[in-house]
Amino acid sequence: MISDKKLETALKQYFGFSKFRSGQKEVIRNLLSRESTLAILPTGTGKSLCYQLVGKIYKKPVVIVSPLISLMQDQVEQLRFAGEKKVIALTSVLSFKRKEYAVSHLSQFDFIYLAPEMLNKKEVVENLFQLDLALFVVDEAHCISKWGPDFRPDYLGLGELRRELNFPTTLALTATATKRVEEDIIGNLFGTQKVKVIRHSVDRPNIFLAVEKVANQKEKNKKVIKLVERLKAPGLIYFSSKKKADEIAQMIRQKTKLNVSSYHAGRSAIDRYTVQQQFMLGKLDVICATSAFGMGVNKKNIRYVIHYHLPADLESYLQEIGRAGRDGQQSIAILLYQESDVGLQRRLIDMTLPEDEMIQYYMDNAQKLTGHAGEQGELLDYYRKQGLSSERVKEIFSRRRSDKIKNLNEILAYTNTHHCRRAYIKKYFGEKDNQIHDRSCCQLSGEELPLKELKMIKTEKENIKNFDDNSYQRVIRKLFNL
Repeated sequence: MISDKKLETALKQYFGFSKFRSGQKEVIRNLLSRESTLAILPTGTGKSLCYQLVGKIYKKPVVIVSPLISLMQDQVEQLRFAGEKKVIALTSVLSFKRKEYAVSHLSQFDFIYLAPEMLNKKEVVENLFQLDLALFVVDEAHCISKWGPDFRPDYLGLGELRRELNFPTTLALTATATKRVEEDIIGNLFGTQKVKVIRHSVDRPNIFLAVEKVANQKEKNKKVIKLVERLKAPGLIYFSSKKKADEIAQMIRQKTKLNVSSYHAGRSAIDRYTVQQQFMLGKLDVICATSAFGMGVNKKNIRYVIHYHLPADLESYLQEIGRAGRDGQQSIAILLYQESDVGLQRRLIDMTLPEDEMIQYYMDNAQKLTGHAGEQGELLDYYRKQGLSSERVKEIFSRRRSDKIKNLNEILAYTNTHHCRRAYIKKYFGEKDNQIHDRSCCQLSGEELPLKELKMIKTEKENIKNFDDNSYQRVIRKLFNL
């Protein structure tokens, strides 16, 4: 067993840190003992370092299954910044030639990032079989439970892939998992195999929790402008609609001196990459984004996260507000609640889950519909290929619909609670709450936002700097009517 001193020496040698963060050493020790591990550690605690250091120590390749291009790009760039050259992300951003070369030369890379869908490609899997892996990693492992059944079913095949790879030591990472999600991850990924679970509190005490209720969209838009003008930047605003993300980004550009852009799956890969890099380099004050942005993106000084729309559930809400305050400094999460947002979430549930009639029709006519029935058809085709009957598929989606409605009711209960919001979240994730509520914890129902007390308001110096930095962008926008 490697000693603590040798571990700390390796940490300093490869990453320049003198000590581990909470949970890191425990996870790394498990992996070095060849024990597969599910690590549930709060956002901002450096989960990715766990597998990166193990890969460095073993000097063998690490395969990381990751859900989003933005996340993979961020991880690749962090590794390159740390001096790692043998790292690749197999994404749509790569040219065809570059991707083809990388797939046929996987043994030349120490860290290989890919989406679960990439594991459908025969040539990728065949080349993975040739590797002597240090680790198989599933980053943002809650996606197995939250996305697998009705959005990206390839997550459900990762357990079978582990078997085909002869059960490599595996690390599943997530920041948020209820006991139910934990069971889903273990069942799908590890089956009956032994797995160590390391769970730390989801709580991030430096993030003030707030809910601001608004009567209508006009009032909500005014609130957004007021907040982004007052709050220290940079910040993120999350939306459930790509169109609304674009609209509000444009509105902020027109009404303020801030640099702002939108990020969502409707923009080209190069646009998304450019926006992410501008944000990481401090060239943007605000990003208006859907959930396509931010998962695992390690920008330490995000001061606020605003939710323009009601999130689908508390897990995704915790994931998204966890982008704030990774430097440990005071930050704030504000959910703007309009009653009609509930209807939007209900419509999204209906849009993403096929009805019984659709399921039956597809299963009866699969041969002529394959490739012509859109995303829901692709989803149903996955279950058909697993040999499931129409009735079994209907049961799966009926349960999924019930789960989503239950999750929506939980975020509504959080929004409308008259008690401590932090205590509510801890209880939801099965944690005891020993903290005494105070004004730095959260906004109780009916209270004003204590922005001055939290020192979250921009100083005059910051306003002047923002004015100077943005003057030429404003002139260009005026000249070209942007």
